[in-house]
Amino acid sequence: MNILISPNAFKGTMSATEAGRIIQEFVYNKFPQINTELLPIADGGDGTCELLTKLLGLEKKWIWSLDPYGRSTLCSYGWNEKANKAYIDVSAASGIAQLGNEAKEPYVASSFGTGLLIRNAISLGAEEIVLGLGGSATVDLGIGILAALGIDFLDERGKKLTQFIPGYLSKIRHIQQSPRIPKVRFSYLCDVKNTFFGKNGAIPVFGPQKGILPGQFGFYESECHRLVDLLFRKKKKDFVDESGFGAAGGIALGLSVFFEGEIKFGASYFFKEVNLKAKVKWADLIITGEGRYDSQSSEGKACFEILQLAHSQAKKVALITSGHEDGAEQFDQVLTLPDLDFSNPHYKSRAKQNLQALLAKEIPPLALSMNHPLG
Repeated sequence: MNILISPNAFKGTMSATEAGRIIQEFVYNKFPQINTELLPIADGGDGTCELLTKLLGLEKKWIWSLDPYGRSTLCSYGWNEKANKAYIDVSAASGIAQLGNEAKEPYVASSFGTGLLIRNAISLGAEEIVLGLGGSATVDLGIGILAALGIDFLDERGKKLTQFIPGYLSKIRHIQQSPRIPKVRFSYLCDVKNTFFGKNGAIPVFGPQKGILPGQFGFYESECHRLVDLLFRKKKKDFVDESGFGAAGGIALGLSVFFEGEIKFGASYFFKEVNLKAKVKWADLIITGEGRYDSQSSEGKACFEILQLAHSQAKKVALITSGHEDGAEQFDQVLTLPDLDFSNPHYKSRAKQNLQALLAKEIPPLALSMNHPLG
């Protein structure tokens, strides 16, 4: 029997690799006669480019950058010298995980640190930047990145604005483009299909987790409308709100004004890069999972996409998740984790213990139910 172990990250508790190793170790110790292969998956969410860097055997570049509030932070990205291509996660420098339990300051938070990573890659000769958009702490339309790449944002007196000052976006009145803006193209990896504006846009859907309060939605959106108009008028372009522009606080939207780029839905891109189709063909059973499979998961998330791929090859898929959300019933088996108490300081270790306990209880009958006896 061949088992492919391909979990997504269990957000906030375990990386895809950590979860996968726990599953693989359990199966190996309990049923050593079973062949297993571990291939963690991602979909454009937090850590997608980091995982691609590892799985593709890319060189990892380490540099100091700035976090969403302008503090020094050590970051890494993947570098493919032969292709002149860099794989950079927005979350590496500008991620919400960088902030821990701090109070969120959306009127200060900037993607400038991500821009410094991109600038470093360009200095190595990068012609393409693969940008993973998951896990950002900002809703700044990518203006921080643009500022790092040679676009100056000026106040009403024509004075260049300093990054990370409170109310930075509201102070912008003019845009000045350097003649030395680099020639580079972007591939944006998304795990959501939201446009930037509208009731399902970046501000009402993702703004609260980044510190934008419901009472501030109208003001913040009006400021973003003003800035989008300013950006597109600068380049004499017409603005069309595209699917995926709502990811990472509008980074793809802002960068699209000055750079060539394409939005790619992350799971499909990731699966092709790691040749997941061939691994699914090899397997008798696929075990996947994520922290909570919910109604958004069918909008291009990794677990849903691997379900589609597996069923297209008539393969069985088991899902490990918490909760009882709609959509999980499409999987051949669902293994349900207990909910976590995130106020417990040891919730991460508890999450791993819960996964180990679930495996001990559910994996043997799971394999038997699929007509692959283990004994």
